[in-house]
Amino acid sequence: MEARTNRMAPGLTGRLSPEVERVVRANVASGRLAGVATPDAAAIRRDARDRDRDTALRPAFLRDCEKIVHMPAYNRLNGKTQVFSFRADDDLARRGLHEQLVGRVARDIGRALGLNLDLIEAIALGHDIGHTPFGHTGERYLNDVLHARTGRWFFHNLQSVRVLDVLYGRNLTLQTLDGVACHNGEFEQQRFTTSGLSGFEEFDEGIERCWREGKDAIRRLRPMTLEGCVVRVSDIIAYVGKDRQDAIRAHLVAPDAFDDGLGGSYNAWALSAFVADVVEASVGTGEVRMSEEGFAELSRAKRENYEKIYGSKEISEDFAPQVGGLFEMLYEHELDALRAGDETAAIFDHHIQPLTRYLAPYGRSYAWEDDPDQCVVDFISAMTDDYFVATCEALFPEARELFPNRSYFDKARP
Repeated sequence: MEARTNRMAPGLTGRLSPEVERVVRANVASGRLAGVATPDAAAIRRDARDRDRDTALRPAFLRDCEKIVHMPAYNRLNGKTQVFSFRADDDLARRGLHEQLVGRVARDIGRALGLNLDLIEAIALGHDIGHTPFGHTGERYLNDVLHARTGRWFFHNLQSVRVLDVLYGRNLTLQTLDGVACHNGEFEQQRFTTSGLSGFEEFDEGIERCWREGKDAIRRLRPMTLEGCVVRVSDIIAYVGKDRQDAIRAHLVAPDAFDDGLGGSYNAWALSAFVADVVEASVGTGEVRMSEEGFAELSRAKRENYEKIYGSKEISEDFAPQVGGLFEMLYEHELDALRAGDETAAIFDHHIQPLTRYLAPYGRSYAWEDDPDQCVVDFISAMTDDYFVATCEALFPEARELFPNRSYFDKARP
């Protein structure tokens, strides 16, 4: 079946030019990494311990993939909002599916460019592992509380690095952690170049600067590898069409509401068109790029999503103004529990003690007493949507009236 045309970007056909297609076919058939790819031999770890050394079965970046998917924090992503909270519909994307979709898009691009697919997958699997409950709304609420108390800023990409590198202490490679830190799909670019980062000392300084300075510092982040660049552009490609499908399914937007005229079919169009555009523009350049038309359309579609989906009244009404206050109240409650040292409190029983047990075999510890505010942020950001709601409803009677309670059977009989 012939793909539909996007009237806003008629030149994006989803097909490669004959010349680029020949290059891609030859590259794939060779089975070799391109010269600009990141070889496993270049992997850098904080600790060069024997059990993390490459083997024929488990090369460096494949090992990172396996470390990530076995973390409890990864499993929780299936209980966290991607865009739509409080919807009784299991077919709407959750954060865990989004990570897989990003990985799928990025692998398609990376395969065509001859990049290291294991590194791409590791970055994609870990890129949102530090995300809050309730998506970017929850991220904003938690940031407001943290910043008011400490002057530090909360961003999910920074927390994802912390989860992978500190809270679970799994000795991931610098290349994976850097790709996670730099993935932020909120800042689209037409052309990506690598940063030249070469060691953990510089990386750690950059992460600390982002905690202190916030968005301005994050905007300056650039991945050290082309694999990280691919994941960054793939993050937007993966959500810009899928979020439209979900918005239509949730009856928040009519199928004909979008300027391109594709409705929910925009997702299929975007996956084909943008992947082909990135490959066509990037082959042979040593960079990751989009064409002028491709970048203009990606930026336009993202702006339209903000106008018609993310900023819509229907979504904002899911979050009563008092929900932001619950983040502050919960934050203060957990700080009080830390001060009291009551080990029957959930922050000890569900957070500190499990992390302590998890880290012990790796000779690491969770230094929560050094920074109680950070400990509270670690706990709240790790919560699933349901856990946050259950906690607030148990602690604050008024919370029971704040969260929408939708049924699977609002429009159908069981």
